[in-house]
Amino acid sequence: MSIRRLPEKLVNRIAAGEVVERPAAALKELVENALDAGATRVAVRIAEGGILRLEVDDDGCGMTASDMALALERHATSKLPTDAIEDVTTMGFRGEALPSIASVARLTLESRIAGADGWRRVIDNGSLIAEGPAALARGTRVMVEDLFARVPARRKFLRSARSEYAACLDVVKRLAMARADVGFTVEHDGRRVLDVQGGQDRLSRVAALTQRDLAANSIGVDVERGEVRLGGVISLPTYNRGIADHQYLFVNGRPVKDRLLVGALRGAYADLLARDRHPVVALFLDLPTSEVDVNVHPAKTEVRFRDPQLVRGMIVGGLRRALDEQGFRSVQRPAEAALAAWQQEPAAPAPTSGFLFGQRSEPAVHLFGADVAPPPADAARVYDRMMPFAGASAPIAGRAEVAEAPPPVAADHPLGIARGQIANTYIVAEAEDGLVIVDQHAAHERLVLEQLRRGMAGQAVPSQGLLLPEVVEIDEPACDRLEAAAGQLSALGVEIERFGPAAVMVRATPAMLGAIDCNKLVTDIADDLAGYDAALGLSERLELVAATMACHGSVRAGRPLNVAEMNALLRQMEVTPHSGQCNHGRPTWVKLAMDDVEKLFGRK
Repeated sequence: MSIRRLPEKLVNRIAAGEVVERPAAALKELVENALDAGATRVAVRIAEGGILRLEVDDDGCGMTASDMALALERHATSKLPTDAIEDVTTMGFRGEALPSIASVARLTLESRIAGADGWRRVIDNGSLIAEGPAALARGTRVMVEDLFARVPARRKFLRSARSEYAACLDVVKRLAMARADVGFTVEHDGRRVLDVQGGQDRLSRVAALTQRDLAANSIGVDVERGEVRLGGVISLPTYNRGIADHQYLFVNGRPVKDRLLVGALRGAYADLLARDRHPVVALFLDLPTSEVDVNVHPAKTEVRFRDPQLVRGMIVGGLRRALDEQGFRSVQRPAEAALAAWQQEPAAPAPTSGFLFGQRSEPAVHLFGADVAPPPADAARVYDRMMPFAGASAPIAGRAEVAEAPPPVAADHPLGIARGQIANTYIVAEAEDGLVIVDQHAAHERLVLEQLRRGMAGQAVPSQGLLLPEVVEIDEPACDRLEAAAGQLSALGVEIERFGPAAVMVRATPAMLGAIDCNKLVTDIADDLAGYDAALGLSERLELVAATMACHGSVRAGRPLNVAEMNALLRQMEVTPHSGQCNHGRPTWVKLAMDDVEKLFGRK
């Protein structure tokens, strides 16, 4: 087979495969061109996720008719005045984007410089079909229509319009975050979905593009070593998400997805976050162009550092120092009304309610799935008097358990009989052959998950309607995912409905979860649906949602339990599958055999 020189149209299509893999990639190139042209305002219009139409309008310097013709040729650019590619400071520099896009779509390019008339060129899949005068203000307008319409092999690999729209919106958010001095607007199918004004400070721009309450739960970062500077905002460890979609990294103003930077970020939050939780961050790394190579990926989303260890050490050290300086600070302080609702417990409290979540008292109550009779109203109560601590404002009261019927025999139960609680977190039980210690939160989390799984299998989970439905504001792609899964979520006891473009209304939650934070629950469910959207089917993703809901509704570590509640938890563990480990793979209970106890005291 002889070697041949490929025709120009085929070369452009091959280049398009590297640069324009989906509408979001084309949009990224067009917005970067607008920023490089000195725009102070960028308007983006999207139709059907960008598959039908993409339009970018800016007020940059514009182009002459001759420059427009040259811009549509491969490897023609104004961004490299010399051959020193290592000194590039613009977003783009390859000169491939416009001809590559024009080879696989219908591209309309209109532009005008100050003091001259505008000009228009129309390229249809690589062929010039029209050109002439155009009426527009100074700047450039680019319209891309019917992307991959004549390349069915590429068109069939595009995802749904909704998914492509979410990718386009993410691209614009990242570029808008990099340039807080530029105003951005985005319209999708005629509806404005994003509007940020130019001239904002960095924290305000990041909060406007992520979550509004980030400003109250973030830490500023400003570290400098020689000519390398790291700035930005990071969230408190207690302000986190279930997926890493809110991690924005920039190198010299360029949005990147670099494994070195992601690994450094993970190292900075090591032992501060669970492995399945992720911080919200926007980090801006600025360093001399000679210290970083941006020409390592066609889409310019990856970079290579001359001294990667310096960069990693700077990120890990700078972020850990910023986090350490916050001390015990946690997610935003509760409202004054919530603080005023707290009351000091009286020395002689009313009879303990048998209902687990403190709602009501009945002749027989249901604790962790076991029927337990509450004590009689005239049951004797004993209180140990304790001397008040010097300087304390109120006496400290110690409380003993209610005098009840004799406890059950340990030999009748594999996990034994509860004898007490340590640190309001671990249940200590006596079994026939040793000592059992149970992590109450991990154990109950598994029990709730198994109940939810039974609901997914057809046994509907009972729901508790909210007296006042709660509206949760989240971004539009997350609302779309929740709306698509609403039917399956109702089987888990969560009843939601769409409430505008970027909000859902929660009407009911699973009764077994008790009083929960609907906002956090819905946000975590949306994160789970998004995190595995491409790899798993809906039923498999709902398994992850059930695990998240179980964590929300579990008995928390640090919550005091009485003996009846502890024994009810142990009994349900004995009859529940997989109760030996929590949803994250950690053990829910451990046993110290009696022989081992006797060895500790030298009896054996």
